[in-house]
Amino acid sequence: MDRSGTRARIRRTSRRTGVIAALATVVATLTAAPPAQAAEPPPTAVDCPAGLATKATCYTGKDANGAYYAIAVPKTWNGSLVVHAHGGPDLGAGSDPQRSLDDLARWSVMVAEGYAWAGSSYRRGGYGTRMAAEDTENVRRLFVGEFGKPRRTYVHGQSWGGDVAAKVVETYGRQHGPYDGALLTSGVLAGGSRGYDYRVDLRVVYQYYCRNHPRPTEPQYPLWQGLRADSTMTAAGLRARLQECTGYASPPQERTAAQQRNLDDILAVTGIPERTLESHLRFATFTFRDIVRDRLGGRNPFSNQGVRYTGSHDDAALNAGVERFGADPTAVRDLSYDSDLTGKVSIPVLTLHAIDDPTAFVEHEAAYRATLQGAHRERYLVQTFTREAEHSELSDAEYANSLAALATWVRSGKRPTPGSVAESCAGFDRSYGTGCFYDTGFHPSAYASRVRSRPGGLRWPVVSAAWEKEWSRIDGVGIAP
Repeated sequence: MDRSGTRARIRRTSRRTGVIAALATVVATLTAAPPAQAAEPPPTAVDCPAGLATKATCYTGKDANGAYYAIAVPKTWNGSLVVHAHGGPDLGAGSDPQRSLDDLARWSVMVAEGYAWAGSSYRRGGYGTRMAAEDTENVRRLFVGEFGKPRRTYVHGQSWGGDVAAKVVETYGRQHGPYDGALLTSGVLAGGSRGYDYRVDLRVVYQYYCRNHPRPTEPQYPLWQGLRADSTMTAAGLRARLQECTGYASPPQERTAAQQRNLDDILAVTGIPERTLESHLRFATFTFRDIVRDRLGGRNPFSNQGVRYTGSHDDAALNAGVERFGADPTAVRDLSYDSDLTGKVSIPVLTLHAIDDPTAFVEHEAAYRATLQGAHRERYLVQTFTREAEHSELSDAEYANSLAALATWVRSGKRPTPGSVAESCAGFDRSYGTGCFYDTGFHPSAYASRVRSRPGGLRWPVVSAAWEKEWSRIDGVGIAP
């Protein structure tokens, strides 16, 4: 019987019984086609960054979640795509349309090497590793919808974006899935629940010596908040307080004796380099406030209980006077679910990290290796290290070489060694002239050798794949997009 006859029979029957009429309504609802979703606007062609003006065609757009993105397709495309996860996190309220374009300019070496490039600015500012991973996957899908499926797809993450890209690998990077390999550069690979412990230590040690963040005359708050919720402090204001206490921006001969001693003690106890002291304190102020206030509903994910601070001119006084606090277990769970790594890796992962990285300490790499070892996935990992002292400005020759080494690994199935990666760099340096600084004999010390572990904080991975699955069943777990 055709559909019109069926509908007529239902109408005749429904006159005899209201129950059957109700059933017909339900059936019609369940079998109706789903409502059509509004089509995402296509990318718009824009001028490429200066270095790519003659080499690629560039596009920008905004995805359905509100994340701005940028795409570049080389005029001589090798058929492969690099999907980029940026660092930070930026703290603006919304997505920044300029961020992805700036990243494209910074990573233009990848486009110059013939790879298409796509990067998301993420749908909002503030912390959210899983959100950023989803937005990174979204821009890959947008690329495929507009330009077709690439021959191969690689995810690249820088700094916090290294954690984001590692989360992409664990969430979307199954074998024979959409990603073929990952390049993690200068990555914050210890995850969120341990990866910021040295900044927790900085926050409390700084306050012990400086007593101006907050001042005794200002409203007090627990230091794990980073900054009280309603504070109007700016980055410039924070710099002024840091200068007041330590004279960090002045030549040593212009500092007072008290400033120099404060600075010496803070640096010695925390192990943070002097040149990045301000940026670390900024993170431990404004980003901590974002994590606690905006992402975790005021709950504390940080602890310094059981930590003994050493290296100062008077360790006994420091440990007796420094502020102590314990974490809320639900806050730790939610931050861990959002940003810690399980080591559940099924595709090749190559890392590149400067030995003297002053922002994401090289010991993050030891944490990542231990994470994959704990998950019995170490065979998917090759780590390389360079004798550089930068965080996001490593040699272009090394970036190009790293991507080529990863692509060769994916194509051939032959796992490279740090030595073979280092050897191939010279060919790229002939083009870029930025140097190759690999140290093939370097192995980072354990994460706990640089960052004071909390009780129970020596096990890797922090969270197993089984725990992650169990937590995923809890309503509202993690950090909301």
